[in-house]
Amino acid sequence: MNLADEIKRLHELHQSGALTDAEFAQAKTKLLQDAPSSAAPNFVDGDNSLNQLNRFRRSKNDQWLGGICGGLGKLTGLESWVWRLLFVTFSFYFGFGLVAYILAWIFVPEED
Repeated sequence: MNLADEIKRLHELHQSGALTDAEFAQAKTKLLQDAPSSAAPNFVDGDNSLNQLNRFRRSKNDQWLGGICGGLGKLTGLESWVWRLLFVTFSFYFGFGLVAYILAWIFVPEED
């Protein structure tokens, strides 16, 4: 049962008269204090995917054209040749791999 369900259940008990106003307030306060920190999104957390995306940089050391695949390799832990293969495959079969690469080359900053 998640936090919202527990608060809803407390509210139902309060409405039915099983809990007084003071008991309801005390139980609700205790639930909110004991709630794990993962119940609310934490945008400062280092594991957040948005935070990881902000760390994405073009590689200076592992590059053939713009360093996009090398940067993706560092970010994801995959080898850069896998990313190169994916971009070539998507370019030939679907037609948007080259466009995605060029856009990333333009908008992704180079590493320091």
